[in-house]
Formats: sequence, structure tokens, C-alpha cells
Amino acid sequence: MQRFNRTSILARLAAFAAVAVLAAGCAGPQQTGEGGEGAGAGKKTITVKGSDTMVILGQRLAERYMSAHPDVTIQVTGGGSGTGIAALQNGTTDIAQSSRPIKDKEKEGVKAKFGKEVVEFVVAKDGLSVYVHESNPVKSLSIPQLKAIYTGKIKNWKEVGGNDAPITLYSRENNSGTYVYFKEHVLDDEDFDPRAQNMPGTASVVNAVSKDKNGIGYGGIAYTKGVRDVPIRKDDTSEPVAPTQETIKSGTYPLARDLYFYTVGEPTGAIKEFIDWTLSEEGQKVVEEVEYIPIL
Repeated sequence: MQRFNRTSILARLAAFAAVAVLAAGCAGPQQTGEGGEGAGAGKKTITVKGSDTMVILGQRLAERYMSAHPDVTIQVTGGGSGTGIAALQNGTTDIAQSSRPIKDKEKEGVKAKFGKEVVEFVVAKDGLSVYVHESNPVKSLSIPQLKAIYTGKIKNWKEVGGNDAPITLYSRENNSGTYVYFKEHVLDDEDFDPRAQNMPGTASVVNAVSKDKNGIGYGGIAYTKGVRDVPIRKDDTSEPVAPTQETIKSGTYPLARDLYFYTVGEPTGAIKEFIDWTLSEEGQKVVEEVEYIPIL
């Protein structure tokens, strides 16, 4: 069974966590459309904003695409899925990156402003990893156990087969698509334990857990350097499943999810060409390089 390499991807995320601007002298954010005019003659600029989980994916896709299309500049900015979708609603990004599906009320906001429907593109698959310290002896966790841990009903590792020690909870901020996914699919929309420490990005969660032998966190599969991802059971009687390319692609891993691009209306021009390339075999090879799961 194929496992993910523990790469230096965390260091790269830190470099791009706030803003990844991928070329010097780029124009500012564009209104939705065919891509704005840049400083050079015939230069087109595409803005991409949203999910911190997807920042490095977006950056790598943009890098590779721009190397073959020097007439196009692509700016990639993080901030969270909710931030990206808000930018789509107010016309300050061409593409919103999101690690959660867009909500109906968000679609309605776009339709009310632009008179166009939101168009969704699934560009990759991801598995939500549950991180513990490398020394933590817990062998697996079920979804009900995770819910009990993050809602405060289970507070000691010994209750799930670990050491007699209090559990330290690390979570994400509520503008994160990862936060929304975890709240909906693990907590059944119940509230997080107020003791949970909200971190600004996946890299911060991983860094905190790597230094805390009693810590637990969650985030994308590509960012597990220095921690251990725990195999997950769908319920208390199921077999544990580790997040691998095979289990996520097949859907047997309980916390598999899609990663999205969103646009206002059907994309045209440079934006369409970039999205088409992302969905092509060449673009999906980049998805795999960044240790997400291609859709092809």
C-alpha cells in the first residue's frame, strides 16, 4: 500500500501561507472574467484565492502553467476557503479554491451580484488526516471517538487506549474549509470543545502537535512531517483505514474529500484554459507531485 512521503512541504507552506504571489510586477486582483491585462503587452493575469490546504497545490499548478505560458501571470493567495468564496462573491478573484463544497447561500450571493451561477470544478481529492505526536501509542480512532474528543466528552488519552494524560486539542479557524468539513462530517455540526486551540493553518496545527506529546489535530494528508497520522475507523466496529492514495481514491478512507475550484459563470479565455489544463493529464500529474490524489 502506497504511503505519502514526508517531504519538506511544511517549509514551503510557511513561505506561502499568508500570500503566494507568483510573479513580480503582477497587477492587482481582477474582476471575474477572462483574465485582466498585465503590465506587458498582451499579458493576462488570473487571480486564485482561498483554501490554505490548497495553497501549495495552486502555487505548483500556477508555476508549471506559467512556465509553458509566459503570456499569463497567476497570483495565488490563501486565507481559507471562506475567504476565497467571499472574494468570488465580491468580484476580487477569478477562481476560488475551496476544500469544502460551496454553500447554497454563497451561491445565491454570487447570483444576486453577477446574475450568473457558480460553476464548480473538482480538481483533486484529499484525505483529512488526524495527527498525533509520533510517540503517541494510540493505534486507531473511530469517528465517534473523534467526535467525543473534539466535543469534550473524552478528555484523557487512556479512554481511547493511550497514556493516562489529558488530550490537547488543536483545530482550525472557522473560515477554514477543513474546519467546516470536520465539524459537519465528524462532529455532526455539534460545537467544538471551547478548550480547542484554533490555529491559522495546517502547518501551524502540525507544528503544534509535533511539539506536544498529548496533542491531536487534523488537516490535509500532504502536511504530516513530524507527526503521525492515525488510521480511522468509520464506527467502533469497523476496521481501521490509513489515508493512502488507494484508500482515498476508492473512498474506503472515512475522511476522504474533494478539493474545488469555483468560478462565476462558465470560465472563458485564459481562465478556462488554465482550468482545462489543471483537469488534464498534465495538470493531474502536478496534483500527484504535491501528494494529493488526482481525479483521473
